[in-house]
Amino acid sequence: MASEKKKKRPRPEPNSDSEEPDWDPPPRSRSRPSNPSSSSSNKALSFKKLLKPDSAILDTLKKLYDSHHQNPNPNPTSLSDLSLPFPCREVSDLPPSSVERAIESTILTAASSILSGDGFSFSVPGRGPSNQLYVPELDRIVLKDKSSSRSFSSLSTVRKAAVTARILSLIHQLCLKNIHVTKRDLFYTDVKLFGDQSQSDTVLDDVSCMLGCTRSSLNVVASEKGVVVGRLVFSDDGDRIDCTKMGVGGKAIPPNIDRVSDLESDALFILLVEKDAAFMRLAEDRLCGFYNRFPCIIVTAKGQPDVATRLFLRKMKTELRLPVLALVDSDPYGLKILSVYMCGSKNMSYDSSNLTTPDIKWLGIRPSDLDKYHIPEQCRLAMTEQDIKTGRDLLEEDFVKKNPGWVEELGLMVKTKQKAEIQALSSFGFQYLSEVYLPLKIQQRDWL
Repeated sequence: MASEKKKKRPRPEPNSDSEEPDWDPPPRSRSRPSNPSSSSSNKALSFKKLLKPDSAILDTLKKLYDSHHQNPNPNPTSLSDLSLPFPCREVSDLPPSSVERAIESTILTAASSILSGDGFSFSVPGRGPSNQLYVPELDRIVLKDKSSSRSFSSLSTVRKAAVTARILSLIHQLCLKNIHVTKRDLFYTDVKLFGDQSQSDTVLDDVSCMLGCTRSSLNVVASEKGVVVGRLVFSDDGDRIDCTKMGVGGKAIPPNIDRVSDLESDALFILLVEKDAAFMRLAEDRLCGFYNRFPCIIVTAKGQPDVATRLFLRKMKTELRLPVLALVDSDPYGLKILSVYMCGSKNMSYDSSNLTTPDIKWLGIRPSDLDKYHIPEQCRLAMTEQDIKTGRDLLEEDFVKKNPGWVEELGLMVKTKQKAEIQALSSFGFQYLSEVYLPLKIQQRDWL
């Protein structure tokens, strides 16, 4: 059982007497007594007076942890448990030998077709929007089981058929040798044929779906992107990694999650951060910093989430049974990034069962926070027409409609046509995020 794998490490006493930073607002000019920027700073900094001692905030986190630990799986239903009116396609982790056999079977079928005089084609699952569906019972996107023919004899598909055959050959070699390469390495094996890496990447996902295995099973990984820091110890291919000793940059999340094992933590929650800048701010003060005051694990994919970070987040949540709080920009793209972590991306809907982490709580920055925390006008950005369209499109998504809080916040964003980045909080001081905003949000249980 996952709960039996968790091992406790001693938790130090909370540092409730840590030295407080200097929050004196900038001096106001006598000739301009009504400076709106200074007034906004004074109002925002007054929130510090609302903070309770760290021990009280820790009590709130412990209640959240206990509640989640008792019921860590809000969506235990699997696709096979549902009686959907149409078949769906899902993939699973397969060992190299099984992937080899699947490729060989595919090629034998093609060879038989050639010998019979019919040429050859691949049956490729359709991954377009019309073949995808959000299933509320699972709270994630799934892929319907519809396929199309990719024929070598058709002008419209001959090139993709050739690329597919080449990718299958390369994957077969990797599985035989049991070695891993990056997607970039794969592209450079045949640059003239592939033309552009986006094309080889797309066919790689097609092949994964065709063979019925996860992309990790193909022994092709993305370059390291995500990082983690905080109260976590794990083994990376046999090496023991203590994430409290990784410095400001954190520990790079291994591209091959199969290397990760033996997770240990005394954290009360996982803090998922959209951007690298906010991650560094929270990771910087190791001794009296955020993840030691409020025991947590901080993780970021530095923007759009990659597969390894999504797998790693799911692994932590499942094995350590921890709640996840998310900190993203107050704009439509921050919410799109959060939705990818929660219910999956349409591009990889075939593997959503392995890549999604349901029940992530949206902590901030939320559109309602802009006025609540008196974010100065000069730190707010006007939404572009594309931003507004993206926000309205999100309001039409089923996974948004099921959450009234999301609908209200997105509606406010589209109405005010204002957005703000996490860094807008730095207008009140570089430590305002870790010293005031996040502790107060947690203290007030202000998440969706």
